[in-house]
Amino acid sequence: MTESQSSKPAAYDEMLGFDGKIREPYRDVQAWLAAQDADILGKKKREAEALFRRIGITFAVYGADGASERLIPFDIIPRILSAAEWRKLKAGIEQRVRALNAFLYDIYHRQEILRAGVIPEELIIQNEAFLPDMMGAEPPGGVYSHIIGVDLVRTSENDFFVLEDNTRTPSGVSYMLEDREAMLHLFPELFSRHRVQPIENYPDLLRTTLESVAPRGVSGEPTIAVLTPGVHNSAYFEHSFLADRMGAELVEARDLVIADGHLQMKTTRGLAVIDILYRRIDDAYLDPLVFRPDSMLGVPGLFDLYRAGRVTIVNAPGTGIADDKAIYAYVPKIISFYTGRPPILPNVTTYDCRNPDDLAYVLENLDELVVKETHGSGGYGMLVGPRATKEEIAEFRQRLKARPEAYIAQPTLALSTSPTVVADGIAPRHLDLRPFVLFGDRVRMVPGGLTRVAMREGSLVVNSSQGGGTKDTWVLEE
Repeated sequence: MTESQSSKPAAYDEMLGFDGKIREPYRDVQAWLAAQDADILGKKKREAEALFRRIGITFAVYGADGASERLIPFDIIPRILSAAEWRKLKAGIEQRVRALNAFLYDIYHRQEILRAGVIPEELIIQNEAFLPDMMGAEPPGGVYSHIIGVDLVRTSENDFFVLEDNTRTPSGVSYMLEDREAMLHLFPELFSRHRVQPIENYPDLLRTTLESVAPRGVSGEPTIAVLTPGVHNSAYFEHSFLADRMGAELVEARDLVIADGHLQMKTTRGLAVIDILYRRIDDAYLDPLVFRPDSMLGVPGLFDLYRAGRVTIVNAPGTGIADDKAIYAYVPKIISFYTGRPPILPNVTTYDCRNPDDLAYVLENLDELVVKETHGSGGYGMLVGPRATKEEIAEFRQRLKARPEAYIAQPTLALSTSPTVVADGIAPRHLDLRPFVLFGDRVRMVPGGLTRVAMREGSLVVNSSQGGGTKDTWVLEE
């Protein structure tokens, strides 16, 4: 979810800037768009929708009437970054990912950052995302969060901000890859005008990263499995997509058992050892003997096996403490503490409502702020002040007074826009960017990431669950 403020100046347009002049990275795309007939663009958009429907790229939306399957809107005009822009983003993202992993290791070991008073101890110890069961655990290579999605927003030519860190089970990489394949299929002539850096090797990089964190004692090629909750999960397409692309097994809890000191998978030829489990379920469901006893999605005994170093779980249990929204406000200090340098990419200013002064400011300025639940996601459970009704603001005021520790607030931002094909032509729409970072023996990234775009006029919602769509993201060669 991203936000803008209508009272501020017009948003920065990534093709036209603030002054209406075509920016260099978009010069050829603008010329191509000018030569296109509106009917042709509409036809290509329908072709893309048919392609995605045939492949099965849908997601589940959960509501009062249950879940419904929807097609994620796809925009056929790419979002473009120059090589220089990407270099800056890449450096800032890598710095952030290394610092967050150092933070996770420290929090579950000596807790030096708490001893130094950088973060209030109660913010960690009393946080439901913190897992005391992980204290002293030694994941292979000391890596906790192997797959991270960093949500970025842009407000001007040179100003990028980190809106969120996703260190648990970030989703969307399959859409990034399928968006690229769709663009190559639909507009090969447009690619011929540009030198676009490739992203197709992401599944290979993912497998290489996972292999690099195999448990000690594994001889030969480790066996990797993707643990999915099943076909009814909103991200099931991605689970099966990634398992297929990187040559891994796709498993559910019913396929797994602990036997002979190993996690094993039931096959037609008997049991087969799994060395690395890329889980796509929440911590609470991993092991009914340790966490939720009613879980049917996890494996009894899995956590003890993990603690014994007999299987690698990706991402490690307990990583959610690093992307908790209450912790987000401290990430600049976390980066400085573990790297000795200031952050390359800044945070959005954040008010922690557990702080009485911050709470007083937020309550006084609810109509100008965005308020989020610290454990919320997907655009749910939040207030966008400038676009909220008086009734909604009044309701949120009561929520904040009742449970201030459950919320943070941020000023609204004039997020950048990009030209997007809409029903009556081409118009600017707000967007964000989620690069995907792989961390094992080293940091690996494909250039760009998933651009999420708010498809409705004036909308600031980029989440697919709230009507947002996606674009292909191009990072140009030097």
